Amino acid sequence: MSGTVAAVSSNGTYSFAKPNRESITLIAGVGVEGDVHAGATVKHRFRMRKDPSQPNLRQVHLIHAELFDEVREAGFEVAAGELGENVTTRGIDLLGLPTGTLLRLGGEAVVEVTGLRNPCAQIDGFQRGLMKQVVGRDAEGDVRLKAGIMSVVVSGGAVRAGDPVRVQLPDGPHRALEIV
Repeated sequence: MSGTVAAVSSNGTYSFAKPNRESITLIAGVGVEGDVHAGATVKHRFRMRKDPSQPNLRQVHLIHAELFDEVREAGFEVAAGELGENVTTRGIDLLGLPTGTLLRLGGEAVVEVTGLRNPCAQIDGFQRGLMKQVVGRDAEGDVRLKAGIMSVVVSGGAVRAGDPVRVQLPDGPHRALEIV
């Protein structure tokens, strides 16, 4: 399975959206260089209040561009970076990947998938009603979170729009993604 990087985004200050960049640099064990969520320990403000010593399993946030196509059909306009993601992909079923999947981004960078992003109320602050579009139900009626996945950086390197994304599934039985 492979796809491409559609866009890369980062922001050095706490803000819901992240501006698109020409490139971002991933740093092993840290995240996106200069991004407010980079660090070995948790940087999400809510999680820091609970326990600032938690390991940061949310170093790099990825969203599939196909989500933007889906919400556009429902009348919403969302562009890459506007939901706070660092890497927007195309051509990969990110939500269907198991925990521990390695994603090779470009020539050097590798991230390990840690889990699902838990969409926050800021999504409705960005566009009223959008939260209902990124939280759905599957055929069995179970809640399905569609706001992307989280990962940690295994190997650093530069990542740019147009770079290939290669998927390496983990060995053994696969574990479905859970909220991190």
